[in-house]
Amino acid sequence: MSEDNIKLNKDKEVILKVKDLVKIYGENTVLDGISEEIYRGEVLVIIGPSGSGKSTFLRSLNLLETPTSGHIYFEGTDLTDKNTDLDLLRQKMGMVFQHFNLFPHMTILKNLTVAPMKLQNKSQKEAEAEAMKLLKRVGLSDRANDYPSQLSGGQKQRIAIVRSLAMGPDVMLFDEPTSALDPEMVGEVLEIMKELAKEGMTMVVVTHEMGFAREVANRVMFINEGKIGEQNTPEEFFEHPQNPRLKDFLSKVL
Repeated sequence: MSEDNIKLNKDKEVILKVKDLVKIYGENTVLDGISEEIYRGEVLVIIGPSGSGKSTFLRSLNLLETPTSGHIYFEGTDLTDKNTDLDLLRQKMGMVFQHFNLFPHMTILKNLTVAPMKLQNKSQKEAEAEAMKLLKRVGLSDRANDYPSQLSGGQKQRIAIVRSLAMGPDVMLFDEPTSALDPEMVGEVLEIMKELAKEGMTMVVVTHEMGFAREVANRVMFINEGKIGEQNTPEEFFEHPQNPRLKDFLSKVL
């Protein structure tokens, strides 16, 4: 990590710590010994070419991908320890995918209340009140009784975000949340993410949206060939890239 980032984060609490993370598929090393710290309240945006390992890294943070070796610590607990209650800790880690993963046979309200009622023992009344508050926040309170098939892609992704928020997470992980959307729907999803960032939500975001990275991130990280190639504040990262592969990548996407 650069000196700028050490200054940026030295007073902050580490919420996620990655140590010597390796992921191997067959003969292919997807993550090659990554060590990193993510701080409470920061927005870390991860970019890189297709197949670089960035989504595998993100999905490893809550063990959706099981590391070949290495350790992931969340709020001080080692997720890779076989004695860790992974399901309990995952409740505090919201995950938003490229595809929305809503339950098609359930109404929007039911999609938002099923986990809080089942996993956090909230009453139906309490869960529905919280769900309606979240729906109002994203401008979709009038769609509570609709089914996912009745919504646009942008609306579904906003629902997927508030479904994670309904669990009261300490960190939100976003895996290319806008890449499956039509271009005119991207903005409405990024707007919700910007609001979360302003409120201090810890966020780790894999994305191709360079404007979002410039505007919202505290730190931008470039992953290439399973390693961290470079990371810095957005201004330094985009204006003064050092890594030759990053320079080449940015010349094609900016």
